[in-house]
Amino acid sequence: MKRTATGALARQLADRTGTNPGDWYFVFRTRYGMLQVFSALASQRPDASVVTQLLTCATAVDPIVVAGLKPVYAEISAETLSIDPAALSVNASDAAVVIQHTFGMIDDDAAGRVAAAAQSRSILVCEDSAHCVGRMAMRKDGTPLADVSFHSFGVEKMLPTKFGGAVWVNPAMADRGLHDEIVGRLAALRAPSARLRAAVRTYRVQRGLLNRLPSPVSRVVRPMLTTMGLFAPAIAPIETAGGLAHRAAGMSSRMAREISEHVRRLASTEEQRARVTAAYVTALGGAAELPAGATQGQPLVRFPFLVPVGVDADEVTRRLNSQGIVAGSWYRPVLFPGVGEPAVYGYDPDDAAVPVTDDVVARIVNLPTGVSLERADQIAKAALTAIDSCRSSRT
Repeated sequence: MKRTATGALARQLADRTGTNPGDWYFVFRTRYGMLQVFSALASQRPDASVVTQLLTCATAVDPIVVAGLKPVYAEISAETLSIDPAALSVNASDAAVVIQHTFGMIDDDAAGRVAAAAQSRSILVCEDSAHCVGRMAMRKDGTPLADVSFHSFGVEKMLPTKFGGAVWVNPAMADRGLHDEIVGRLAALRAPSARLRAAVRTYRVQRGLLNRLPSPVSRVVRPMLTTMGLFAPAIAPIETAGGLAHRAAGMSSRMAREISEHVRRLASTEEQRARVTAAYVTALGGAAELPAGATQGQPLVRFPFLVPVGVDADEVTRRLNSQGIVAGSWYRPVLFPGVGEPAVYGYDPDDAAVPVTDDVVARIVNLPTGVSLERADQIAKAALTAIDSCRSSRT
């Protein structure tokens, strides 16, 4: 491999995952890597479906729609917030399944059972590691179980970088023709345009200025700059309407160098987030419902919990935010932050086929993990107070 900026980044990720640097490919944003994979799949099976989940971001489903494939939604487990292998049903029309490691929770056993069900029918196994860059679900022999693994360096992920994604393609993929098609599409991607590179360089400054503008002005200026390609928000308006904001692009050398610097510190970042996660488990375990995957010592990008039945999760979030705590509602509503035309995504809001998903969506709140232990203690106490206050207000 050439000693380029992306080559150095590939070696770092390969070292972390026990893979070959030559099997890593880099993109402007992870969604564009997903688009190449699903487009390759669509070239062979244009009428096929991709099994995924509703507890996710719209941008994780947009590439399926843009590629011309049909998203179908499996039930999740309340323990992993990922596809429940016991509830999974695949059929002849399915061409791929996406295993999402929500918030960075990896359950090798559950993921392995989903992968086994898919691979028994020659269905492509895709792994969404956007929340846990550089970590993968593994088989018992220590090898990655996915055919394709997606990783993100984007906004609100594990690292403070704002752009960039990585795609690992399994060299042992059973379908050699599909493997070569995916690799060919990823390898052919060119660096972002000059305008897009400028948007990356000025992103932090632009976002700061837009956030300081009066809301009526910002609501006009932000989409205008986005349409002109001068600003690249985390989620563009078109990306809640079944589209993507840009043409697919690779990663610039400048992006790769910046990301590489942060990957060097990723281990310490993970250690700190794991400690904060453990602190939240201790503080909140008796007052809220915690997914089992959040209690196992893994470094999470955010800490999820479910408020007690009858407590308003939105009100808990509002109370925390009013105190300067960046509490989140990922993923309420489904296909976060919500989509304009659910039918474009093959989703019927009145369909009661996924009751566990519906329950989780109604009650989920998440807390930041990129904070100090002292701050985590303050946040946990505020969360307990908010839960108790909301419970008391109902009585």
